[in-house]
Amino acid sequence: MTALAAPVAIVIATTAPDAWLIVPAAAVALLLLVLLDGAVAGRLVDWRVHAPADSEVGEPLSIIVDADMAGRASRSKPEVSLQVDPRLDDEGRVETLLEFDAETDSWQGAAKLIPSRRGTAPISQIWLRWAGPLGLGARQVTHEIEEEVRIWPDLSPIRSPELQNYLRDAQFGLIARRIRGEGTQFEALSEYEPGMDRRRIDWKASARHTKLYARENESERNNQIIFAFDCGQAMCEPVEGLPRIDRAVTAALTASYVALKGGDRVSLFGFAQRPEVMTPFVGDTRAFYQLQSAAAGLDYHAEEPNFTLALASLTARLQRRSLIVLFTDFTDPTGAEMMIESVGRLVEKHLVLFVTIEDAELQELTQADPNTLDDLAAAVTADTLSRQRAVVLQRLRQMGVDIIEAPWDQIGYRLIDSYLDIKRSGAIG
Repeated sequence: MTALAAPVAIVIATTAPDAWLIVPAAAVALLLLVLLDGAVAGRLVDWRVHAPADSEVGEPLSIIVDADMAGRASRSKPEVSLQVDPRLDDEGRVETLLEFDAETDSWQGAAKLIPSRRGTAPISQIWLRWAGPLGLGARQVTHEIEEEVRIWPDLSPIRSPELQNYLRDAQFGLIARRIRGEGTQFEALSEYEPGMDRRRIDWKASARHTKLYARENESERNNQIIFAFDCGQAMCEPVEGLPRIDRAVTAALTASYVALKGGDRVSLFGFAQRPEVMTPFVGDTRAFYQLQSAAAGLDYHAEEPNFTLALASLTARLQRRSLIVLFTDFTDPTGAEMMIESVGRLVEKHLVLFVTIEDAELQELTQADPNTLDDLAAAVTADTLSRQRAVVLQRLRQMGVDIIEAPWDQIGYRLIDSYLDIKRSGAIG
């Protein structure tokens, strides 16, 4: 409005110099109109921020804001801005508009967020701004707040119907029970029936009873399963919006739940430059929350991991043969060589399952048709890295290490499949 009035002021100054007082009077009138519009905008009586106490990484959450206003003549929507931890939003700020709720006679709004990292995320400040009926003036207030959201690992795969069906198909069920027919520990003899595996026939017992009898074995229980996490720089790289370490934690907790249902004992181990987390062995699903809490404490480190120190420390703490599931990734050939040496020493006493997330971006660069020299250079580099990666994995296989390399959304079920195969074979004990 001031800009539109400028040409009018010029015309008045040239045609009627004596009427110049009209211009400052109009400016004062406009200023008074702005102040009056801000005055009738109403006042903030009360406000409330409702944030969930707990959430899971990668899962949506809502922060609700309520505001009670008095003497408000305008129906324009108040604006809200919240200062949040980068775990909740990369920019550290989230904005939303409030809608009027006639039932409660208040203004309400919800800010939608998706946590990107585990940990405690504080919400520290709120700004509210609302305009008057003419939109010329506005009021703004700011307040310090003390809200926190605890961000836990993603457990949605454990709650999914697919996993419950998977457990039933795997004969684990909701109540842990003995699994007959496979395994290594003798359970009982039963009369042989057509269709049974002939290798289960007990020839000595059959000779004594002049009938064919088959051995029924019980799957091994009370095995020690350790899920070891590399918390170094490579595992902090994002995959579809979340760090690799968070994808690994979700897969490990899903497999841990299955292992506990199967009667085995589970522990978590995290490391970077030095060992970070080592939980006691848990053998009951009722103590699963201990594993969840420990997994939430796995931090993110922008540094290369020390495999030699970490795996040597892990070996020193284990008193019996165990299944060690190692989640890691590698890009540097030198670092990969040190990892191979450390894993080689681990294989001498324990069974090792190596889990790594498939690098989809590397495959896309390798398979893309290069149109420029830069594209060609990127494709050649990606192909070289893929070949180096394949060489490292092949060397691990030759050492007797089982390998799981799959997309992030498949490693959980691939890990469960491998665990069940190992358990049935009795290779852990």
